[in-house]
Amino acid sequence: MYPQSKFTQHSQPQTCARLAYAKYIQRIGREPAPMHADFASQIDKGYIDVATLDLQFAGYVVFYPDGDYMHLENVAVLPIYSGNGIGKQLIEHVERAAKEAGNKAVELYTNEAMTENIAMYAKLGYIEIGSRCEAGFNRIYFRKQL
Repeated sequence: MYPQSKFTQHSQPQTCARLAYAKYIQRIGREPAPMHADFASQIDKGYIDVATLDLQFAGYVVFYPDGDYMHLENVAVLPIYSGNGIGKQLIEHVERAAKEAGNKAVELYTNEAMTENIAMYAKLGYIEIGSRCEAGFNRIYFRKQL
C-alpha cells in the first residue's frame, strides 16, 4: 500500500466514504459528515491522498495545513480492505507529511459515537484536547505532537 496524491476519479472517495461510514448512521442518528464532503473541491485543492492495494483504490485521507499543525479532516478505507492496517498507514502518511512541512502537530476530530476511532487515535498517540457540538455533530478533538 502506497499513499498517492494523484488520481482522476472524483467518485472513488465519495463511494468509499458512503461505504465506510454507513455503519455509523444508526449510532449517530444521521449520515456522518464525510458522506457529504465536497470531494471534487478537496481533490482540486490537493487535500486528498489515496491508498491503493494491488493497483486498486483502497481508501483515502483528507488533510491540509492549518497554522502550525496539519489538520486530518477525514480518513476512510473500503470495508473490503478494513482490518489490514490501511487506515493506520494513511494516518502515518499524514504525520510524515506534517513533519516534512515543518508542522508541530496533527489535529483531528471524530464523532463521539465512533468509539472504535476514539480508541484507535489514543493507541496511535493522539491526546484528547476537547469536545464540542458542530453542525449538529458531537465531536471529540485530538492532537498529536510530532
